[in-house]
Amino acid sequence: MAIKQLSILIPNEKGALAEITETFCEAEIDVRAISVSDTTEYGILRTVVDNPEKAVKYLAEKGIVAKKSNILTINPEDKRGSLTAVFKLLGENDINIDYIYSFVVRKNEDQYFVLKVDDIAKAENLLEEKGVEVIKSI
Repeated sequence: MAIKQLSILIPNEKGALAEITETFCEAEIDVRAISVSDTTEYGILRTVVDNPEKAVKYLAEKGIVAKKSNILTINPEDKRGSLTAVFKLLGENDINIDYIYSFVVRKNEDQYFVLKVDDIAKAENLLEEKGVEVIKSI
């Protein structure tokens, strides 16, 4: 089962990010991971939250559109070259990585990596076969 990520187009201006996170606070939604990439006028906020369905509903009530998508989350071995091995495995099996970001899980200090790939099921199977931990829920 893939983890759901929310993608939100936000204006590149002061306070825009706070509006989103304030909405999450009001709805009692915990942010597990967050990433923002920007252009001159807009940013794309990508986030993993503990309740994406509820988050989408509350954001919509504020006039904010959030798109849900499936992502692959992994916890590779903490050693030099482990990410390179993941990237090579996916590339050699014709799986493209659209983007990647990481976050640390507080309770166990593991570093998780979020990958947006073009074939999640295939990537998940390949990685699990190679002993890479695939995270099923956050």
